[in-house]
Amino acid sequence: MEAATLTRPAPASAPNAANAPVGELLRHWRQYRRWSQLDLASEAEVSTRHLSCMETGRALPSREMLLRLAERLDVPLRERNRLLTAAGYAPMYRERPLGDPALQPAYAAVQRVLHAHDPYPALAVDRHWNLVAHNRAALAFMAGLPDELMTPPINVLRASLHPAGLAPRIANFGAWREHLFERLAHQVQTSGDPVLAALADELRALPLPPGYTEAPPIPPGARGIVDIAVPLQLHSPVGLLSFISTITVFGTPVEVTLSELAIEAFFPADETTTKALAAMAAASQG
Repeated sequence: MEAATLTRPAPASAPNAANAPVGELLRHWRQYRRWSQLDLASEAEVSTRHLSCMETGRALPSREMLLRLAERLDVPLRERNRLLTAAGYAPMYRERPLGDPALQPAYAAVQRVLHAHDPYPALAVDRHWNLVAHNRAALAFMAGLPDELMTPPINVLRASLHPAGLAPRIANFGAWREHLFERLAHQVQTSGDPVLAALADELRALPLPPGYTEAPPIPPGARGIVDIAVPLQLHSPVGLLSFISTITVFGTPVEVTLSELAIEAFFPADETTTKALAAMAAASQG
């Protein structure tokens, strides 16, 4: 598998000043999405001249216009708040910690999803891949990792790819590593988040696990699950375990924290893994 190339406009080029004008922010997101003024004007049903005036500060967008442009540009909720504030409007989307009483129904829903997924691993992460919650099965696979990786906030990507973390246990480390980089590259491209960009650079610089060698290509016809998804294959005390994963997000969030929360659930990719996990769960309850 070829290495994923992180091609993106540098997030550092975004206006960083707290008092950056709304027109400058709008222009940044339009250019970041690689849209022309004509493209955005057509999508938002506004004249190119009016859009140009908004970007140069000669016209102040209404709240409704600003939200329409942000929607077309797929601007993250926290950055929509920044656009609104820069234009002199009140932020629309609240941001509260997940432990806030107002978010308890959502947090309880996350916990139900995680626990219902046992005996298969599942975890929830925030926008920077920091661990928010996990089920019992996921905790079992993190057992034995060093304190430097397991001291909160626990970054799931760092714990997975660090040579002192899960990396030596991942049988298909090269394929899984590039899969994670592709996902991370997409997130950076979508959000323009400089913290995610820095995390990607940090992870790229990590040394490979001791004794790592790239596995030879699997011949056609013998690939199985590899033909439809990149599995996570882990060495374990009960043998090689193989998983495929799904991502769940809140469908209609109007709260920044919830919009950035993701649940990753791992499912057995073969019958051997299904039986092994069932046996492990039975042994832990015995």
